Amino acid sequence: MTERRIIIITGGGSGIGRACAREFAQKDEQVVILGRSAEKLQRCAQEEGYDIAWKQADVSQREQVERVINEIVREYGRIDVLVNAAGFVLGATTDMPLAEAEANWDAVQETNLKGSFLMTVAAAPHMPRPGGRIIYISSIAAFTGGSRAGSTAYAAAKAGVLGLTYGFARELSERGITVNAIAPGFIANTEFTCNWTDEKIQGIIAQTPVGRGGSAKDIAASVSYLASPSSSFVTGEVLNVNGGWLFGR
Repeated sequence: MTERRIIIITGGGSGIGRACAREFAQKDEQVVILGRSAEKLQRCAQEEGYDIAWKQADVSQREQVERVINEIVREYGRIDVLVNAAGFVLGATTDMPLAEAEANWDAVQETNLKGSFLMTVAAAPHMPRPGGRIIYISSIAAFTGGSRAGSTAYAAAKAGVLGLTYGFARELSERGITVNAIAPGFIANTEFTCNWTDEKIQGIIAQTPVGRGGSAKDIAASVSYLASPSSSFVTGEVLNVNGGWLFGR
């Protein structure tokens, strides 16, 4: 019998992270979801109905990252796959007071970018060599600057995630740990997009060659591939999953 892999997913309580947790759990992998809200994590684990463990941690805080990685390693012995899906959006514009713009910038960078960095540095030493997999969730905003004014902090953070992908791929690939990113386009029915107007959504779909919005399941399927043995020769890659809204990057 094949030994179950240990899969860590940050931001695993909702949206893309939750879809990834479901994808791996359905394949009988041992999934551990992380997030700041214990209530959200517990509800996710219960509602999904699979063997999904959860641990509360703010990935922007080094002490909490160290604690949760140490707990996971004590319990399971290793980490096979790390999916960095934690993130959120706050607006930052030139019309804001500087202090407010700075606060929003710092909050977005700390979770989206610094959190991914801390998790990678903490988890990598506990990964099999070869066989470890690190996957970042970036965004189409890394290339476009976002879909509206005020997305600068988020776009910069997600562009930074691509820098993490390239840098850690240089460092870790020779040890048999692959490092890749996914850049989703418009993904419907997530916390990011649930309040978008129908006019905005239809405008995006009109620019999307496949003629529909994406789903969190589309991203989870792509994550599953990059986490699989079949992707062992793929590293430092950014997989655009956006229905053709933007390609050639």
